[in-house]
Amino acid sequence: MAGGSGTRFWPESRRARPKQLLPLVDDRSMIRATVDRLDGVVPAERTWLAVGTSLVPAIREQLPEIADRTYVAEPVQRNTAPCIGLAALRMLADDPDAVMFVLPSDHAITDVAAFQKALKLAAALADKPRKQIVTFGIKPTYPSEGFGYIERGETLSPPQGAFKALTAELDAYSVVRFREKPKLEQAQEFLAAGTFYWNSGMFVWRADVIVDALQTHQPALLKHLETIAAAHGTPEYEAVLDREFRAAPSISIDYAVMEHAKSIIVIEAPFDWDDVGGWRSLERLRGVDEAGNTIVGKHLGLDTSDTIVRTSGNHLVVTLGLKNCLVVHTPDATLVADKNDEESIRKLVKLLEERGWTDVL
Repeated sequence: MAGGSGTRFWPESRRARPKQLLPLVDDRSMIRATVDRLDGVVPAERTWLAVGTSLVPAIREQLPEIADRTYVAEPVQRNTAPCIGLAALRMLADDPDAVMFVLPSDHAITDVAAFQKALKLAAALADKPRKQIVTFGIKPTYPSEGFGYIERGETLSPPQGAFKALTAELDAYSVVRFREKPKLEQAQEFLAAGTFYWNSGMFVWRADVIVDALQTHQPALLKHLETIAAAHGTPEYEAVLDREFRAAPSISIDYAVMEHAKSIIVIEAPFDWDDVGGWRSLERLRGVDEAGNTIVGKHLGLDTSDTIVRTSGNHLVVTLGLKNCLVVHTPDATLVADKNDEESIRKLVKLLEERGWTDVL
């Protein structure tokens, strides 16, 4: 899934080049890294991309090995359930037994071997005969108010056969329920309980299973998607896609299906994971120096601490007397902010739009 706008990474993230196309963690873009970590598990011809229509050319440049036929273009943003449902219908037309890995393109995962092992176990649980919905839970390290949570239940009995050995190193549980983003006090309770995970937003299921779930819980949405899928390959496809996708409700897969579905499995993620949601992610992913600064690019600082600086090329950023700040330089816009107020970047972007300064959006 690569349809997001990455607003909190403004001014580097723009409509034409949002965060999933940026090299935020290393020298690869986020979407390039996402596809790379599937190497050896999912071949290029079975890798599908749900992307905004306007981003297709830019993503083609970064992922030349992905065929045009596996793009699921979104003419407008409608959250995750519509794009997942449409992708599932398209996959079923190719393979009635398709198992889907649903992965956001803006996550940072460093231990690829552990990630792939978890995917293989999830695929075994999701496929016949179990046909389970599987998700990955991240063991919380602090009482986050920014993540949804998954409450785990009983330990899952290990699958038999070739995948049995995987359970020796991986823990899987039934899901009691999904919980919305909590207030701090409740997040502290979740952390203390030891039976809650952060919701990673990554899922594994058979394509027919998620389509059946949408039919049960979101029949009106599925009707729009089926109309689109039926028109695929015809001269009317683009017109039908635009009309029906715009008419579809904007709803996340969590609200559409996960909060209602029964018999969900959560695998405790055995890999390092970060939801790269804003500039402070760089502190976790790139580390800090002895003064607590995270510096990407050419920088000279005096009496500067706990500050994030990002610049590119040969452009020098000089800071004097800064603490707990964020400085991001781009060729046509520079942001200087309190690094602890990332959410206000959304307000800034909205204000820029209201003033008509779309050239920097």
